[in-house]
Amino acid sequence: MRFLLLCLFASLLTFSKQPDELKPFRIRGFAQGTTYQITYYAKDSSISKEQVTYILAQIDSSLSIYKPYSLISRFNRSASGLQADKHLQRVVQKAQQVSKKTGGAFDITVQPLVQAWGFGAAPASELPDSAAIQALLQCVDTHKIRLRKGHLQKAEPCVRIDVDGIAQGYTVDVLANFLEKKGISKYLVELGGEIRVKGRKPDGKLMAIGIEGPAVNNPNDPYPIQKIIKLGKGAITSSGNYRKFYQSGSRKISHLIDPRTGYPLDNELISVTVLAGDAMTADAYDNALMGMGLKNAFDFVNRQKKLEAYFIYRKTDGSVADTATTGFTKLMQ
Repeated sequence: MRFLLLCLFASLLTFSKQPDELKPFRIRGFAQGTTYQITYYAKDSSISKEQVTYILAQIDSSLSIYKPYSLISRFNRSASGLQADKHLQRVVQKAQQVSKKTGGAFDITVQPLVQAWGFGAAPASELPDSAAIQALLQCVDTHKIRLRKGHLQKAEPCVRIDVDGIAQGYTVDVLANFLEKKGISKYLVELGGEIRVKGRKPDGKLMAIGIEGPAVNNPNDPYPIQKIIKLGKGAITSSGNYRKFYQSGSRKISHLIDPRTGYPLDNELISVTVLAGDAMTADAYDNALMGMGLKNAFDFVNRQKKLEAYFIYRKTDGSVADTATTGFTKLMQ
C-alpha cells in the first residue's frame, strides 16, 4: 500500500460556528490498509459513515489485490481477462494514458515485479536475480492489456496488474464526487495522505495542507512538516521511498519498482508531491515522476499545463534539498 506523505495541517481542524450557519462535519475510518477522513461544511449532516463504508467496499471489491474475490484478483488469476466494472475500467484507462505519456515510467502491469521484490500480497522467499528479472519483464508492458467494450483482456496468462499506485487517488475522487452529488461544495477528502479539496472554510480561509518529508536534523521527528500550502480547489498527492523499504545487506530495497528495468528505483529523488485537478491524475504521476529522476521529472512537469510538483532530493554530497515548479511555489506559505 502507499504510505502517508501528506497530512492535514492542524489549523484545518479548528472549527467555529460561522455567520452563514455552515457547520463542519467529519467522518473518519480505516480503509485500503490506511486511514481516511472526510471534512465537509454544510447546514446539516447529509452524509453518513455507512454510505462511505459502502462506497469503499465497492471499490475494494474491484481494485484490491489483497481481496481474493476482487475483480483485479480474478483478472490476475485468469488466462485471458474478464468483464471489468466501472471502477476497474476508469483506473485502467487513466493508467494507460499516464503510461503512454511517461514512456512507461508508470505501468500497472508491474505486479509480477512488485511481488518478486517482496511488496505484493504474498511474501517473497528470496530476492530475484537478473535472470528472474528478465523473465518477469516478458510479462510487463501496458500494451499487454487492452480494454475493449468493457472487457479487460490480457495478451498472456502471466500478465498481472497492481493499481496500488493509483487506486487511493481514484478512491478520493469517487468520495469527492459523491459529496458534490449531495450538493456539498466545501470539503476535504483524504485517504492515505492523498487529498482533494474544494471551497474555502466558512470563515473564508483556504484549506491548509502540510507536506511531510524525511528528517534531516531532528531524530525525534522522523517525518516533519516540510512545507505548508493553501489550496482552494484541486488534488495533491505524494510518492516517496523513505518510508516503505527494507534492507538487504547494504542495499536499500524501495517498494517503488521501475517497470522498464525491473529493479527498485535508485535515484536522487526522495519524494515527489504533485498538484493536479483530480487525485487519480496526481496519484499516477507522482509515481511516474519518482522514476524519472529530478531533471527529467522537473522538465516533464513544466511541459504539462495542469500539473505542478514539489521535489525533495538528495544532492551529490549527501545533503537533502528541495525544489518546486513555479505554480507549486505560489501555493507555499
